Amino acid sequence: MAVYGGTQRRTTVAPHLGGRGGVAPHRGPLARPVDGLARRRTRTPSRAGRRTSRTGLVLAGIVVAFLLAMFSLSQTVRVSATGVDAAALSDEQTLLLDRSRSLKAQLSRAGQEPAVRRRALDAGLGPLVNPLIVPAR
Repeated sequence: MAVYGGTQRRTTVAPHLGGRGGVAPHRGPLARPVDGLARRRTRTPSRAGRRTSRTGLVLAGIVVAFLLAMFSLSQTVRVSATGVDAAALSDEQTLLLDRSRSLKAQLSRAGQEPAVRRRALDAGLGPLVNPLIVPAR
């Protein structure tokens, strides 16, 4: 490899701006190609068939999407299970309130005069000949 005076290394940020065979204004008169041939520029990403692979990025995106879907599914299952529990508790509360009303109705019927008289007669007690009336205070 020959080194010519006045040449500079090319950067990827600011590539050679001059035309073929022309002198680049920022490089000086010694930057002309040798024998009128333009210098070839090497392209590193396509060299030897190498390209940046996006397979890892695509797989990472799929994994993240899968995890988000699983999180959403678990939350949905949890909310539906809570809804089922709430419905079961509501049904049980309704049954207990109905049973409470039924027991209160039976108790009030058992405490009324006809029910007491019937139970007394069934137990072998009879009515008094002269009823005793107790005045209220």
